[in-house]
Amino acid sequence: MLFQAPGFGLYIRILAILALFLGLNDAARLLGVNLGATSPISAMGFPAFVFLAAFSLARLFAAVGLWIRASWGAVLLVGATALELGLFIAGNPDIRLTAIGFAMRVVLLVAMLAIFVLSLRFTRAEAE
Repeated sequence: MLFQAPGFGLYIRILAILALFLGLNDAARLLGVNLGATSPISAMGFPAFVFLAAFSLARLFAAVGLWIRASWGAVLLVGATALELGLFIAGNPDIRLTAIGFAMRVVLLVAMLAIFVLSLRFTRAEAE
């Protein structure tokens, strides 16, 4: 990937911060920040808790990968976000997203796919 290009640097870091905030929001839901004395596992159910934990960890690791401009961060972010959105759209009852959360994930996915496309175009242009 062409993540070292100066034009992509700021754009990728903004996406890393967005991914970090989404991951931290999911982590707060895992800890039951807004549930009071209720256990998050009993409130969500065990499968929903496991899905949320996996997507939260993937998004946090992807944010670190994007921040250091490693290509594995972008791949991890696109994979986790696409899988989460796919499960949500397919109607999996264990994936719960608000309208704002859904919109943020779609924006994140589209932005990362735009980076992939631009990176391929610049790589092909440099090869010629």
